[in-house]
Amino acid sequence: MIRHIVMFNAKKYGDDENIEAIYNGLKMLETIKGDWSLKVIKNKKVDHRANDMDIVVYGEFPDETTLAYYKTHPTYQKCTALVRPLRNQRIAVDIPDDNED
Repeated sequence: MIRHIVMFNAKKYGDDENIEAIYNGLKMLETIKGDWSLKVIKNKKVDHRANDMDIVVYGEFPDETTLAYYKTHPTYQKCTALVRPLRNQRIAVDIPDDNED
């Protein structure tokens, strides 16, 4: 299993308008059907040191092939085109199951 975690922060224009637009755009990823689980979550920002990231996409995929399929889905491509201009930063990590290298 691979845990695919992607964090976004929005470009700031004096309000949280971009956070909502990014969140709503990323929510369409949850509609992609497949052998995985995926959630789009707003950061609660309760950490007392750093709260730079606004939204997190958390997915669990059975393997790299499935993750690659997910990333080629037309809905994923549409989401990327919508969200990219609104975000300031994107950080992604792919964490294998503890039993894998």
